Amino acid sequence: MHMHIDLAMTKVISLSEKAYETLKGMKKPGESFSDVVIRVANKEKKKSILEFAGTWHGDDADKVLAQLMKDRENVKPREFEF
Repeated sequence: MHMHIDLAMTKVISLSEKAYETLKGMKKPGESFSDVVIRVANKEKKKSILEFAGTWHGDDADKVLAQLMKDRENVKPREFEF
């Protein structure tokens, strides 16, 4: 006789009907509710600044740079005492 027992922990949570229907609507084929929760929760995590690094893809780089330089002119320098 062979028996396999999965010892993965599960938790029971309560959801409103609206929350359940929202979660159910987000499920992809073959995905469990746990998979949906993990997928959505991971999207909410803070992103590393490195994820935004790369080549500019807009056609307005000159306009953005000009605005950046203009904004920098309006910044007052800070004085520090040591």
